[in-house]
Amino acid sequence: MKKLFLATAIAFTAFGAFAQETPTEITSKNSWLKAGLSLGVPVGDAADVSSFVAGLDLKGQLMSTPHLGIGLTTGYNHFFAKDNFEDFGSIPVGAFIRVYPKSKGFFAGTDLGYSFLTNSEADGGFYVKPQIGYHNYSWNVFGFYNGVFLSKEDGGTLSHVGIGATYNIRFK
Repeated sequence: MKKLFLATAIAFTAFGAFAQETPTEITSKNSWLKAGLSLGVPVGDAADVSSFVAGLDLKGQLMSTPHLGIGLTTGYNHFFAKDNFEDFGSIPVGAFIRVYPKSKGFFAGTDLGYSFLTNSEADGGFYVKPQIGYHNYSWNVFGFYNGVFLSKEDGGTLSHVGIGATYNIRFK
């Protein structure tokens, strides 16, 4: 787990250093909020206790270059329980990076951070959410994997795969 966290930190630092050829001033033309919804299916250990996941996403994005977006992310994922179990949720808090090869078309990126669990014996764990999708000026539509890596005492990984969409709320 520590090696994964260290590798992630190094990757973010390298991407950040590469992207910062010149200082970026935050303006309404290069920064905005992204608000959206996601739907998913639990996989792995989570599939034993949950049958469906619905989520909300909120992101603050800065386009540090025309093809690289960075920012902060949070939201909520609600896991609908199977029989004899209780619903629970996760609240991710993290950073993200997106690569946009063109101003309209496909993109790839990932969210990284910590996800707090609600209505669970476990507190939470490191999470990663790689995504690939399509974007235009106003919308992003994507497929994703979301994995929350719990401690050994809490056991396993809380994972789901799904689809999502976010709307870009531009500052005026």
